Amino acid sequence: MEKKTSRASLCVQAGWNPKKGEARVLPIYQSTTFKYENSDQMARLFDLKDSGFFYTRLQNPTTEAVAEKIAKLEGGVAAMLTSSGQAANFYAVFNICEAGDHLICSNTVYGGTFNLFGVTLKKLGIECTFIDTNWSDEEIEAAFRPNTKCVFGETISNPGGNVFDIERFAKMAHKHGVPLIVDNTFATPINCRPFEWGADIVTHSTSKYMDGHAVSLGGAVVDSGNFDWEKYHDKFPGLCEPDESYHGLTYTKAFGKMAFITKATVQLMRDLGSTPSPMNAFLLNLGLETLHLRMPQHCKNAQTVAEYLQKNERVAWVNYCGLEGNAYHELAKKYLPNGSSGVIAFGLKGSKEDAIRFMDSLKMISIVTHVADARTCVLHPASHTHRQLSDEQLKEAGIAPDLIRLSVGIEDVNDIIADIEQALEASK
Repeated sequence: MEKKTSRASLCVQAGWNPKKGEARVLPIYQSTTFKYENSDQMARLFDLKDSGFFYTRLQNPTTEAVAEKIAKLEGGVAAMLTSSGQAANFYAVFNICEAGDHLICSNTVYGGTFNLFGVTLKKLGIECTFIDTNWSDEEIEAAFRPNTKCVFGETISNPGGNVFDIERFAKMAHKHGVPLIVDNTFATPINCRPFEWGADIVTHSTSKYMDGHAVSLGGAVVDSGNFDWEKYHDKFPGLCEPDESYHGLTYTKAFGKMAFITKATVQLMRDLGSTPSPMNAFLLNLGLETLHLRMPQHCKNAQTVAEYLQKNERVAWVNYCGLEGNAYHELAKKYLPNGSSGVIAFGLKGSKEDAIRFMDSLKMISIVTHVADARTCVLHPASHTHRQLSDEQLKEAGIAPDLIRLSVGIEDVNDIIADIEQALEASK
């Protein structure tokens, strides 16, 4: 499809282009392996001399079609699907970092990502410095080291709802010769395309808005193709020097702008797995076909709910970047002019127990671990998703004890507000 095709049409049409007599709807290629006519054909695939499908852990026609759709939605050159959003973030970083390396990350990222970078990667010899995005340029610059390999942030932080200044951090990352990786899960490419602001790699938990129905776990890594790995040859030997597991092949020389995703697929996915099932990719594609319709409704409903909460005397504070006067409102107008997401962070007056009583009094709105799907749901991060973090880490990540994460769905907004209202009354 042409580059000028709208994101709405890409949601519906991109990725699968059937030929005469082929299925109109993307088929589920539910097979682990694929047949060839002779040994040489298979050998050329294993040597990366030909492209094609030979084992679903590396590539599958269903997952490849969906990856292509997501790449086009983000404006990237290529994408790779993973079995979860956590796997996507791990692969995006581990593809360029190894033992002895360092990365910089916003301290307000999702708790699972915070633990992945701060604890698990440390066991692999990769160190992470968490920075406050409100620091001055000078303070952030001081976090860079000679062995820093990337900078990581979320377009809209989970669960706090802070907006990441993509252009600012892209310039700083590039000044130090490293790529900027942005998790674009909450905004989706419908509301923000980080590549247009200088980001180099984008990740997604496709389990959220992209799927939209809470039925299919998955993740995606998308490469812009814009970062010049060869310019910083010594920083990125994994991409710029021969890979002995492929007879000395060098990814940047053999694949050009496709180097990053090719390496992630044929090296990391080959060795570590984390492969999405064809069935899950098929379900994800169904969600993507309506993403452009659902996101505006999520945002419209969330804006109405946020305004209601802001005026309610029981509510102590609300963080939603669509609100006038919000600390991130100006950044939202820059990066998210058509809406941000359906996720609101707020706190009630009173104690942590008051917040829990309110949540337990909800009827239509469900308490679930999930976020960003069609149904309105709620979570208390300090008790749930971020409970592994210490009090010090919670403070560092901006997770207040009273923070409630409300994921506003696409139901009638009056019913959503009515349920909140009765729960506030019942929990007095």
